[in-house]
Amino acid sequence: MAKTATEEAAGAPGNSGTALPENYEAALTELEGLVARMEGGDLSLEESLTAYRRGAALVGFCQQQLEKVEQQVRVLDGDTLKSLPTDARRAGEGNGDDL
Repeated sequence: MAKTATEEAAGAPGNSGTALPENYEAALTELEGLVARMEGGDLSLEESLTAYRRGAALVGFCQQQLEKVEQQVRVLDGDTLKSLPTDARRAGEGNGDDL
């Protein structure tokens, strides 16, 4: 069976070899930390490359988790994703953007 992009990134040479997180939230937290470290500019070139590879693996993992959840929602909703009720949309409109 062919490897997914996530599996390939996780096993790529030069990767830290760290296993992927147990869930989406943990992956997102780690990814946010990596981004902050990379944006800080204190990493060496090699550390930046390692962080980038780890980040790519985490992004793939997060995408995979989101796809799984979307599939579960489709099954639960009979393969028809429903739009938000009008009341829920109105509640989100009060964000202070009115002029």
